[in-house]
Amino acid sequence: METKHTNKEILVQGLKKMAISLVCMFIGPLLLHIAFSNQEKPLYIPILIVGILVCSAAIFLAFKGLKTIINSMFN
Repeated sequence: METKHTNKEILVQGLKKMAISLVCMFIGPLLLHIAFSNQEKPLYIPILIVGILVCSAAIFLAFKGLKTIINSMFN
């Protein structure tokens, strides 16, 4: 009977996604803080949109990374 092992290549891909997500988790709120503290500047709306997109990407990549890590362990 064959025992199941963790697929290391898929695990590394999941960890890379989680690392990118971690970076986005710091950059996104920083951009939002910069946008809200400079509401009278002309770049308020573009920085706000970029900040929201980066925060959304952080959440998406975190879920994709966790799903990839779980798939590497149980498939």
